[in-house]
Amino acid sequence: MNKITKALKALGLIVQKPYLLNNIIEEESVWKQYIENTYNLPYGLPLIEISELFPDFNETVNPYAYLDGATLPIDIALLKALAKRYNVENYFEIGTWRGESIANVSTVVKNCTTLNLADSDILKMGMHEDYVNMHRFFSKNISNINHIFGNSHTFDFTNYLKRFDMVFVDGDHHYHSVKKDTETAFNLIKNENKIIVWHDYALEPETVRWSVMAGILNACPPEKRKNIYHISNTLCAVYINEEISSGWLKINNKPKHYFEINIKVKN
Repeated sequence: MNKITKALKALGLIVQKPYLLNNIIEEESVWKQYIENTYNLPYGLPLIEISELFPDFNETVNPYAYLDGATLPIDIALLKALAKRYNVENYFEIGTWRGESIANVSTVVKNCTTLNLADSDILKMGMHEDYVNMHRFFSKNISNINHIFGNSHTFDFTNYLKRFDMVFVDGDHHYHSVKKDTETAFNLIKNENKIIVWHDYALEPETVRWSVMAGILNACPPEKRKNIYHISNTLCAVYINEEISSGWLKINNKPKHYFEINIKVKN
């Protein structure tokens, strides 16, 4: 079966039987077609220029390891800038890894909570002990960060509902996990005027990750979809309940702005 035939067959199954979404091969071309047919968004989410939200964008990212699996520095800077712009006091993160993002956010937010799989559960998945030991490396000794443990699919969030000003979704990035975590995120924010950020909405700042986009939009309350955007120059999508000037992603477009980067080694 060639690629086009397989994609068409998979798309037909999605349209006819939405409950089969988790069983469809997650080819981005299939998900892209699904997004076009379902939401009429062939270019991805509406794009907000980062300078539109932050005319004087200027953030320091510290700590940052420049190692595999890390969030882009500009994505971490975006989290800090959003937290300051929207006066975030209570922040929740799904997915910790080394703890770089939440360690940075903790410098501008009063209370931080992060959920990640327990070390024992990660070991049961066959991961090496060295990998497990790297979890929370940057965040474990910070006093305003509360580490909680569990699988976001099965964790009992009862004590955390409607408590947070901002939620960062950075767990498993397969469709079914993004959908579940998105449903959870909308239940964690205090009200509709609070913020949700999804990491890895894009593979690269100019490359949409269509399966993640599908998970976000399919879980989002329909009336709130118009307030979900892609922030330029980042891998992040955001829910912001306000009208903001936006456009559409254009590949290989002339840069509208550029950045100054200072790199300093710390031991």
